[in-house]
Amino acid sequence: MGGFPRSFSSGMGGHTSVVKKQQDPPVVHDLRVTLEEVLSGCTKKMKISRKRLNGQTLRKEEKILEVQIKKGWKEGTKITFPKEGDETPTNIPADIVFVLKDKPHPVFKRDGSDIIYTAKISLRDALCGCTVNAPTLDGRTVTVSSTDIVHPGMKRRISGEGLPYPKRPDRRGDLIVEYEVRFPERLTQNARDTIAQVLPRS
Repeated sequence: MGGFPRSFSSGMGGHTSVVKKQQDPPVVHDLRVTLEEVLSGCTKKMKISRKRLNGQTLRKEEKILEVQIKKGWKEGTKITFPKEGDETPTNIPADIVFVLKDKPHPVFKRDGSDIIYTAKISLRDALCGCTVNAPTLDGRTVTVSSTDIVHPGMKRRISGEGLPYPKRPDRRGDLIVEYEVRFPERLTQNARDTIAQVLPRS
């Protein structure tokens, strides 16, 4: 009476074993982007080559994956395309994972959502005051003036000129101007005497 439906056979020889397919581990690729691409967001088209079942045989095919890079994404961000790896009769295709990597920039270094620009100034400018025209990521320049003595490693922060915040892309981090003071390789005796007269000993 009633009971549970019998969905399997019992008794000797009545079982059929089914091997459960396992998914292959993810296939990881680095995806290198420029700071300008992180600033505005972009789409990257990545060509992959994979094996696919064609009946009982395998065929090799190429596919274009479109990777949407959103504004402000940080290095290490992962973008996953499920089951786009090789397919065989005995596996579940692996996920394809792209990991964001920053390309080295000729002008800036990245620090989270901030960018750092190193301004090289002379010792004279460091002591007497100077004006630096700092570039921005979108091609403008920002004027940064200092009337105080600039110490090596001193920084000035210009708000809103960095990269977008990943969770608040309508807001941006800062541009940090980091001063590097170039000391002269040699001085004339007259210059030494003048400096000795003008500068205090301590």
